[in-house]
Amino acid sequence: MTYKNIHFFKFRIVFSLVLFLFLTDAYSSAKTGICKKVHYEINSKDKLTEPIQNELSLRDKIINYGRGLLGTPYVAAGCSAKGFDCSGFVYFVFNHFNIKVPRSSSQFKNFGKEIAIEEVQKGDILLFLSPTRNVIGHVGIVTNPKGLDSDFIHSSSGSEMKVIVTSLKKPGYAKRFVKAVRVL
Repeated sequence: MTYKNIHFFKFRIVFSLVLFLFLTDAYSSAKTGICKKVHYEINSKDKLTEPIQNELSLRDKIINYGRGLLGTPYVAAGCSAKGFDCSGFVYFVFNHFNIKVPRSSSQFKNFGKEIAIEEVQKGDILLFLSPTRNVIGHVGIVTNPKGLDSDFIHSSSGSEMKVIVTSLKKPGYAKRFVKAVRVL
């Protein structure tokens, strides 16, 4: 090898090594990200102008989970994603969030905190009389609180025979409405 070739060979090795180190460092930075530590001090007298919400509220999560079950068939005494009766649906949805509620609609009579219909919120439970007896026979979960015009999700044993959203102002439900209860 001549002197010129050796010099060129050394140059290529050094250049390759520098390039390798540069690319390795760039890849490492891209993978881990380059972040500077920033220190913020929060004064307890400072007030937030708007609350920060990073995730849905529990009430919204309950409604969204229930909506994911829309169309599930009505099944007498059902309490699974294969089919529900009204209280089985409410039980299944709340149980998903580890919230214990009665399994039978009649047991809701003395469960939870009774609230005025004008004060209902998403996730509150509406109680209705049975169409044939003077006992609590149907329950549903408020999805859109608007007082007596509120919407609720429930497993209907009526003509639909599935999980649906219904307005409280629908005549069949309006005259059977008993009360609203809060369990959250």
